[in-house]
Amino acid sequence: MRIFYDCEFIEDGRTIDLISIGMTAEDGREYYAVTYGEPWLQVIGKHDWLLANVVPSLPVNAEPVPTRGGGSWVWVTWDRDHADWPCAKSRKTIADEVREFILATPDPSLWAWYGAYDHVALCQLWGPMASLPKGVPMWTNDLKQEAQRLGNPRVPEQGPGGHNALADARHDRVIAGFLAGIKA
Repeated sequence: MRIFYDCEFIEDGRTIDLISIGMTAEDGREYYAVTYGEPWLQVIGKHDWLLANVVPSLPVNAEPVPTRGGGSWVWVTWDRDHADWPCAKSRKTIADEVREFILATPDPSLWAWYGAYDHVALCQLWGPMASLPKGVPMWTNDLKQEAQRLGNPRVPEQGPGGHNALADARHDRVIAGFLAGIKA
């Protein structure tokens, strides 16, 4: 059974730190979590793309702070009144819950859109690749690669909510259905 997933992360060319993960299985189960207590909260305020695209869907507040040179950076803090605040969890809790989600899926296969970094972020929940729990797939099937194999058709566009990990995982499922129709 396929599990579609997406990770939002912050990366600097050397490390990939998970911000959030969303998963949806073909049987209708879903999972969403935001890493709480991770270093991304202290550095995300310097990343314009993440501030514009990812932060609006997270349970955080973002406040511009002026600098002496006339510029500004953004101070990001947790918003315990946000609807998704209960999804803010420790990395260990997320690792345990994601493992259980995957292992509760018969013959799981992982699918993502441009999934290389997503797979690394997922695997790093448990440390190095050698620590991947038994039963968790060692690879992610890439929907973009599948689209390319099928002649690179224009896939359905995502509506509001892009760059929210769960909304993106749900959209990956839509893309997979679209691509399956092309094969027929």
